[in-house]
Amino acid sequence: MNSLLSLFSIHIGLARGPRTMMTFKQLEAIYWVVRLGGFAKAAEKLHTTQSAVSKRIQELEALFDTPLFDRSLRTSRLTEKGEEMLAVAKRLLEQRDLAVEQFQKPEVVERQFRLGITELTAMTWLPKLVARIRAFYPKVTIRPAVDASFALRDKLLADELDLAIVPDAFREPRFAVHPVGTVEVVWMCKPGFVQTRRPLRLHELGKYPLLLQTQSATNMVLDRWLESQGVRLTSSISSNNMLAQIGMTVSGLGITYLPLQCLKPMIESGMLATIKVTPSAPDMSYVAMYRSEQRSTLVKSIAMLAQECCDFSSMFQREEAIDQGK
Repeated sequence: MNSLLSLFSIHIGLARGPRTMMTFKQLEAIYWVVRLGGFAKAAEKLHTTQSAVSKRIQELEALFDTPLFDRSLRTSRLTEKGEEMLAVAKRLLEQRDLAVEQFQKPEVVERQFRLGITELTAMTWLPKLVARIRAFYPKVTIRPAVDASFALRDKLLADELDLAIVPDAFREPRFAVHPVGTVEVVWMCKPGFVQTRRPLRLHELGKYPLLLQTQSATNMVLDRWLESQGVRLTSSISSNNMLAQIGMTVSGLGITYLPLQCLKPMIESGMLATIKVTPSAPDMSYVAMYRSEQRSTLVKSIAMLAQECCDFSSMFQREEAIDQGK
């Protein structure tokens, strides 16, 4: 509450004199100029003109009698005091948004939500999650980013995402994680590629090319588990997405590690076959991950909605599944 009071004292209470008035519009101007890398992009983001953004910056500079941008350079580079003002702007704007979330009803919260997901989530239960978010927050605009797990982690750290749904591989103090579900992942190949009916031992996998998805947390978790079993696989072929990984497996280029339930139709049609390996690999846990300093109730609420919707059992699940107790 103290931070909230100080926030409104800056915006309202200090309006006693013309040189002590700082507005959210001015703070938004410096924040978005730096965030988007220029005055023109900031103006587009704020639905105003470039001259209006420049005026707001100039008002801030006049208010504190110090330049915030180094105008000897072509790029929009902050001065040392500008860096300090950016930190203040970011903090106050976050507090404003938190205050709005706290005192508004969920159905009237209006903002953009940047959601990071991997291909597997996009291909399975994303429609259910989108429908659930729209049901609870109809005025929230979802901005999805589908990418590899490591790229999503980096975007989260760069404040380019509000929430990322990824395999549980990034346990570190910078992130808070909320478990959402698990997926059964097994070894697969083209039927007949492995010429034996008996279960393979882990070390025997080294006889075959291994098809991996680059920048995947699933592969990192797999590597850790294999290392714990005393196994190191060296022969591999990399792809940059799951569909390519599946395609190379169907083509008979090697064996791979894929989700079982959602690929059952391909197994039943004879396009893929599972490989019995002992010991069997562990299921893959998924989490909703956000920056540990994040205090938004909307972010935490959507993490809980993800837990309710998480279901890797089939491809492109229909939104109607929400009404069936999912």
